[in-house]
Amino acid sequence: MPKVRLIAKTEFVEPDWQTDAEGGEALVEFAGRACYQSWDKPNPRTATNATYLRHLIEVGHLSAFEHGSATLYLTELPRGLTHELVRHRHFSYSQLNQRTDPTDVVEPELIRQHPELHAKFVAATEASLAAYQELVDSLEQTVTGRRARQIARSVLPNATGTTIVVTGNYRSWRHFVAIRATEHVDVELRELAVACLRELQKAAPNAFADFVISTHPDGTEVASSPLVTEG
Repeated sequence: MPKVRLIAKTEFVEPDWQTDAEGGEALVEFAGRACYQSWDKPNPRTATNATYLRHLIEVGHLSAFEHGSATLYLTELPRGLTHELVRHRHFSYSQLNQRTDPTDVVEPELIRQHPELHAKFVAATEASLAAYQELVDSLEQTVTGRRARQIARSVLPNATGTTIVVTGNYRSWRHFVAIRATEHVDVELRELAVACLRELQKAAPNAFADFVISTHPDGTEVASSPLVTEG
């Protein structure tokens, strides 16, 4: 399963206004209140950061959530999975360079649990890695090492391991979790979305509190929110 780690989040530095939250959550509230200049918090039902952000979600004022952001570092995931991830164009990505030598492969859990399938997986990936190295050795006679590695990667499988840094605002992250953590999504991508949600709820609990993680009948985890209106 991919490892997900929070490595950066929004800092809020406005000195003349106070709330009971920090960072991106405070910024989201500030942005929302700036629209109506409601600095004195006249409504007691939205006087806290948690209740105010929930109100924004309930009424669909999600543009305010674009001001807060979080950066996650994803490791130990197969390159094939990142092909699905990068389809979310509202994120910013920095992925392991294609010209680096492959160091590992990431075996799907269902294959790992089945001895016969595991043996086939190992044989296939070892053959691909051997072919890669043979191509690199031959290509380096005519092109640079970096160019040789880039060309030779064409024979590597989708299971080749990679790492990627992903930055997104809260609205983008909410959308990603809403559509990728459901039972209708491939298990690997769903696991990644749920893992990201856990880190996001640590970084900005009020901005993601409406999402609930539960166990699907097949034993895997899903996440959903009754307040999601964007799909």
